[in-house]
Amino acid sequence: MRIACNIRCNSTFHRVQEVLAGAGFDCTQFITESAMIRALRRESYDLILIETSAEAHDDRSAYSWLNCRTGESTPVVMLSENCTATQVAAALEAGVDEVMGRSVDPVLFVARLNAILRRCNRVNTRGVVEIQGFMLDRDACIFLDRGEQVALTRRELDMAWLFFSSPGIYLSREAISVAVWGVDIDIASRTIEQHVYKLRKKLNLCSERGVRIRTAYSKGYRLELCEEIAQQEKLAAVPLRKTHMDLMCS
Repeated sequence: MRIACNIRCNSTFHRVQEVLAGAGFDCTQFITESAMIRALRRESYDLILIETSAEAHDDRSAYSWLNCRTGESTPVVMLSENCTATQVAAALEAGVDEVMGRSVDPVLFVARLNAILRRCNRVNTRGVVEIQGFMLDRDACIFLDRGEQVALTRRELDMAWLFFSSPGIYLSREAISVAVWGVDIDIASRTIEQHVYKLRKKLNLCSERGVRIRTAYSKGYRLELCEEIAQQEKLAAVPLRKTHMDLMCS
C-alpha cells in the first residue's frame, strides 16, 4: 500500500512513517501541495495523508488543491489538532474523508486507515509477518516458530499480530483492549498482563531467542528485536567511552 504524505515537518513524517511501515505501508513525503499533485498525476497511490495547521482550518483556500482531483477516488485523511466542529465540517465538505489528531494511538491510527481503505475498496492485503524465525499468517490464523505451528487462542493470535506487525512501537493498554477484545471499554490491566505472560511463555520470547516483549508502566508494551536494541545501546555508549578515554589522557 502506497501513501502520499503532504507533511512538511520531517520529524512528524518520520514518526508517521515508522508507525505505518510496521503495518506494511510505503510512505512518500511531499513538502508542498504542488509537488504532491504532480506526483499524483504521474503515479498511483492508495491513500493521501495531509497535515494542516489550526490556522489553515479557517482558510478555505487551504483545501483548494482538492479541486485538482476531479474524478479521483483516492481517499484523503487530514492530520490536525484542536479542530472545531465547523472546521472539521469544512474539511469534509471540501473532499477530505477523515480528520484525525496527530497524537492518535499508533494501533488505532493504523486501524482507522485500514477501515477507510476497506470502505474505498482499497483493502490492505498484507496478512503475513516474519521476524526472527517466527511467521504469523493473520488470515489463516496460523503462527509458526521455525516451521512448527504454535497453538494460540484467537485473542493470543490477535495480540501476537499487534506486536509482530508493529515492532519497536509501544502499544498502550487501551489500544490492546480495543484491538483484541473489540470493545471500547477498559479491560482490566491484570487481564492484559496475563495474556502477555502467556504469549511470552508459549512463544519463548526472550533475549536468547532475539525477540522479547518489554513492559513500560507509563507506555504499555512493545515487541523488541534484541539485536537492534543491543546495537542502539552500543552506539549510544560510544561517545561516553571516548570522553572517558580523553579524560584519562588529559
